Amino acid sequence: DGGDGVRFDWPDAARGGAPQPAFAVRHHGRVFAYLNRCAHVPVELDWLPGKFFDDSGLYLICATHGAMYEPASGRCVGGPCRGASLIALRCEEHDGRVRVLT
Repeated sequence: DGGDGVRFDWPDAARGGAPQPAFAVRHHGRVFAYLNRCAHVPVELDWLPGKFFDDSGLYLICATHGAMYEPASGRCVGGPCRGASLIALRCEEHDGRVRVLT
């Protein structure tokens, strides 16, 4: 919770299956996955690989312009893209293993 996320490439169907950077984080005991693309400007969020949370561990934050996102919904709650959302990926966890669903 509020720690490092896991980066991975996701075959984005909207882009002909081309791999897109994505990530998964754990927040309040649940796993959430998103494309690693800010809703404000399409840049990757993490300031260092896997570093997605702000100092409080409560919000995902874009290292470029400081947009803040709710980890559970991906909705921007602060910064230049307020009201927009990250692109969520469906995922499930079973026996400690996380799988992103197509």
